[in-house]
Amino acid sequence: MPTGTAIRDVRDQLFGAAERVLLRDGPNALTSRAVTDEAGCAKGVLHRHFADFDAFLAELVRDRVARLDGQAAALRGAAGTGTVVDNLAGALAELFDSVAVAVVSLVISRDGLRARLRETTPTGVPLLVETAAMLADYLAAERRLGRIAAETDVEALAPALLGSGHLLFADRASGPPDTAAVRKAVAAAVAGCLP
Repeated sequence: MPTGTAIRDVRDQLFGAAERVLLRDGPNALTSRAVTDEAGCAKGVLHRHFADFDAFLAELVRDRVARLDGQAAALRGAAGTGTVVDNLAGALAELFDSVAVAVVSLVISRDGLRARLRETTPTGVPLLVETAAMLADYLAAERRLGRIAAETDVEALAPALLGSGHLLFADRASGPPDTAAVRKAVAAAVAGCLP
C-alpha cells in the first residue's frame, strides 16, 4: 500500500468499504483487514482514526442510526397523505435496505460491539430501537389526524410492524420481498387500527 498519500473523507471511505464487505460476505467476514483492503488503504489508517475495531464498528452503526433522522422527518411529513398502509410499507422497504439488515446482523453477532453500543443505546438492538421510535412517532401523528383509531397503542404497534418488516427482509440470499408482500404484512398488522 502506498504511504504518505492523504485520504479524503477517511471515515466515509472506511464505512463504505465495511458496508460493501457486509453486503457481499456477511458479518463474519468483517475484519479490519477486510475493510482496509476493500477501502484500498493500509490497515494502520483504520487504527489511526479509531481506538480499535469495535470502536470503528460502533461508529459505523451510529452513522446508520444518524441517517434515520431524514427518513423519520419524511415519514412524519407523510402523515395525513396517501394511505397509512402505503406510507408504512414504503418506510419499511426504505428502512430495510440490504445494508440495514446486514448492520442488524452485525450487531447481533458481536458481543464487543453490543457492549460499546450500550453507551448510547442501553437497551434493545441499536438501529431497531430508533426505527421503532420513528414508526411510533409516525403512527402517533396519524392517530392525532384520526386516520388511526384513538385507542391504538402505537408504542406496541411500532415494534410489531418492525418485527414483521425485519422478518420479510432478513433473508439475504433470496433478495428483498416484493411490494405486495410488504403491503400485505403491514395491512394485516394495522387492520384493527384503521377507522
